[in-house]
Amino acid sequence: MSDVMRPIPFAQLMNWIITEHADKGSIFGIRKIVRHEGGADPIFAEKIETPFGPAAGPNSQLAQNIVASYVAGARFFELKTVQVMDGEELSACVNKPCIVAEDECYNCEWSTELTVPQAMDEYIKAWWACKLLARELGLGDPDGFVFNMSVGYDLEGIKSPKVDAYIEGMKDASKTDVWAECQAWASANLNRFENVDQAFVDSVSPRVSSSVTESTLHGCPPAEIERIATYLITEKGLNTYIKCNPTLLGYDYARERLDSLGFDYIAFDDKHFREDLQWADAIPMFERLIKLTAERGLSFGVKLTNTFPVDVTRKELPSEEMYMSGRSLFPLTIHLARRISEQFDGKLRISYSGGADAQNIREVYGAGIWPVTMATTVLKPGGYERFSQIAGLLADVARKDDVDVEAVAALDEAVAASPKYKKPVKPMPTHKLDWPLPLTSCFTSPCRNNCPIEQDIPAYLAAVDEGRLDDAIAIIAERNALPFITGNLCPHPCGAKCMRAFYEPEGAAIRASKLKAARGGIDSLLAAIKADGVKAHDGAADHKVAVIGGGPAGLACAFFLSRAGADVTVLERKETLGGVARHIIPAFRISDEDIDRDVELCLAYGAKVKTGVEATSVAELKAEGYTDVVVACGAWAPGHVGLEYGEEIDVLEFLGAAKRGEDLSALGTDVVIVGAGNTAMDAARVAKRLPGVENVRIVYRRTKRYMPADEEELAEALAEGVELCELLAPKGVRAGILTCDKMILGEPDESGRRSPVATGEVVEVPATSVICAVGEHIEGSLYEAAGVEVDRRGRPAGCATGVEGVWAAGDCRRGPARFVDAIADAQEVAKGMLGVDFSAYASENVRAGHEDECYARKGDLRLGCAACSKNSGCLGCATVCEACCDVCPNRANVSIIVPGLVQHQVVHVDGMCNECGNCAVFCPWSGRPYKDKLTLFWSAEDMGNSENQGFLAQPDGTFLVRVGGKTAAYDVDDAACGLPEEVRLTIKATRDSYGYLFA
Repeated sequence: MSDVMRPIPFAQLMNWIITEHADKGSIFGIRKIVRHEGGADPIFAEKIETPFGPAAGPNSQLAQNIVASYVAGARFFELKTVQVMDGEELSACVNKPCIVAEDECYNCEWSTELTVPQAMDEYIKAWWACKLLARELGLGDPDGFVFNMSVGYDLEGIKSPKVDAYIEGMKDASKTDVWAECQAWASANLNRFENVDQAFVDSVSPRVSSSVTESTLHGCPPAEIERIATYLITEKGLNTYIKCNPTLLGYDYARERLDSLGFDYIAFDDKHFREDLQWADAIPMFERLIKLTAERGLSFGVKLTNTFPVDVTRKELPSEEMYMSGRSLFPLTIHLARRISEQFDGKLRISYSGGADAQNIREVYGAGIWPVTMATTVLKPGGYERFSQIAGLLADVARKDDVDVEAVAALDEAVAASPKYKKPVKPMPTHKLDWPLPLTSCFTSPCRNNCPIEQDIPAYLAAVDEGRLDDAIAIIAERNALPFITGNLCPHPCGAKCMRAFYEPEGAAIRASKLKAARGGIDSLLAAIKADGVKAHDGAADHKVAVIGGGPAGLACAFFLSRAGADVTVLERKETLGGVARHIIPAFRISDEDIDRDVELCLAYGAKVKTGVEATSVAELKAEGYTDVVVACGAWAPGHVGLEYGEEIDVLEFLGAAKRGEDLSALGTDVVIVGAGNTAMDAARVAKRLPGVENVRIVYRRTKRYMPADEEELAEALAEGVELCELLAPKGVRAGILTCDKMILGEPDESGRRSPVATGEVVEVPATSVICAVGEHIEGSLYEAAGVEVDRRGRPAGCATGVEGVWAAGDCRRGPARFVDAIADAQEVAKGMLGVDFSAYASENVRAGHEDECYARKGDLRLGCAACSKNSGCLGCATVCEACCDVCPNRANVSIIVPGLVQHQVVHVDGMCNECGNCAVFCPWSGRPYKDKLTLFWSAEDMGNSENQGFLAQPDGTFLVRVGGKTAAYDVDDAACGLPEEVRLTIKATRDSYGYLFA
């Protein structure tokens, strides 16, 4: 059954490890194996080669999780908490899925879902595996890592026979059955090792752990916390940490700090703050415990911090309360670290686990805070291999024995200015594609799939990264007629789906790479076009096309149609081509030189141009001999705020006048922009630059969270001093005052935005002029005269308008939209009119044979170094995705190389999965890999308890396969057995090359 984890016997575990490493060079999918060559620092009476590892949680629950962490460089392991309630009893209390780590992380699980004896077995198996690997593979000192127990949650439970047996068994495992199992296997399999001998096997210490982290439930009384710690110190002789909760900071501080960083939507009340350990009780307790451990030659410290309990308000998880961690926890945890270090003058050891990752761990460790454990970062794409980068980052950082109080204070104070700890103003769009997850061959390019023109993004990013700019611009121009305009101005919807954004919010440098290719390759492309000429499509010469409008849509139509061999003439009423990009968009966003290069490209195939000509009739153009007319004249009719009194200025008139350099001093000192889209942001930034203008304010009836403007456009406007006036609806302007209704947000409207509701109050805003930027309208006279039916917003049914030989593209087809949408319309016109295909480079998005390059990028965050800026950061998802494999703590999703198939295949191993749901969070498809991928079952019982499509090995060599609603036995060596070919080949490859996956 998929949510029941089946511990792997030690023999199978080691066979998996040894065979995979020999055949693939990896261990549980970890390719970036870290070999530690430096020394080790003391901790307790032990030593650690690196000061970090997995926090008590999903990444330290099973033996394979711990091994994966170890080979990736971790050396301090906070084992998942055990308590008296365990196994099926506990699992019944954990709703699934139980983890969502898309940005900040939330979970609704806490201690191990195994029984306590099973948990001990897993940890001892991991202990043996890491010892053997350290020696065999030269990963470091076999004694250079530490296992730290975590127990909870009350003294009675900790004293219970099974938890007591766990603690004693971890202190000395030599009398346990699992120890004997591991030791016997190692002795019997010495022939499988080159560097492990019997003497080494006999030398492995049975003292698996000498330290413990005390974990307590929220609301645990101070006296109980101290009793538990005292028991662990005096009765069990353990070096002891007490895990503290962020609630020590007090409700007001926590609420204010999270709100100031944009996490105001995270809901919690003061309940836990009132019931949890208080500062006044904690400090004297810590002082007593410091003295107690010192008397016994033991160590005492605090673990900062536990996860933070918050309310489920947006259906994040199927529970009422969940526990927050990750980057939103760091601001609370580092402040608590500051307070405690100041209180104890840096003498109290702090073990850290609150939002640490590659972006801050050098500073945290450099401040004398260690060990550092992590969960959220390794639950994201890259997974355990993020530890590999961290190992390298810490290699040259000297350890401090005491906490550096000033350094911690500096870390705390830097939070407010760091974008890392600030939530974006606007909610991030979903990264999911609205398509079901395929059973096989699921690697795709989410960026390309979300691009309106299906730009071959992975292909051109690879070319740019390799310095092949001529190739890159050729790939781009196949689908994109305006590489300079889009390279400067595209809001890059592709980035919303970019897997790299789970490493850094900006994702891969898609737009910047496009502009680099354009500037570096345009001359070569133009020369090639001139040399090669037009390769006409069949029948294209029969089309004489008039394109009304020389803006982005018209230029793109001219490019695609003339490239296909049509006779194209562009009719533009202004004297220069470029439309909104030329005449409206401010020069600080795009230069005329860049626009000129796009115009040059669009005319390179011979399209003719007539400027200063306003086409007013489709019929007249057809009478002149044009077979087709493409209406691409934009949307220039002004929108209106609807003021009850006073005058408003149209935003396009304003921006056009500003770009022409006209005198705009009449605007006065206080300019108000009404609107919240990108055009409004442009207007505000232009107005801010005008002489005589002192204040620019944007008035919007909702909050910035619901603004249609792109995040970066809003951020730039605010950074330049534009003031945002939220929840105000303009009524009228008179005598330099704009009177507004004050609004509140009501229920969401049909677009998902919460509808503003008037409160009855009014607010006055200084306004010497009001600029309306609420959206332009389509001028409908051309359509009306041509007999084209339009909707209530003046839009035709599509690019094919329904009238023979009349086409539409761009804003006059959609209403105000993005440049990339105009190009998409131009593609549609070319397809519909001439049957043009744009897939010349589609196959280059998948780079077979370059898989190792993709694997090399996994797990590494781009930390602002010079080397990082030399490439786009593209992960090559179409070649190697495997996000579900990366993020699975239990390694239950495995990548399989299948002979005969281009892509690696993902097989889900049912017995290793507890349905935490993390793989579903990061899968780019609208699917759940743990439910939707081809599943390998270990038993008939598990297969019968699951609905997954999958396979079970049979004693006679066949496989029982459930696929497409049918279950039957198949001989996968028989190509005619009746299975879908990709399913058959995947099962066959799993059997032939991945036999260690089978129980």
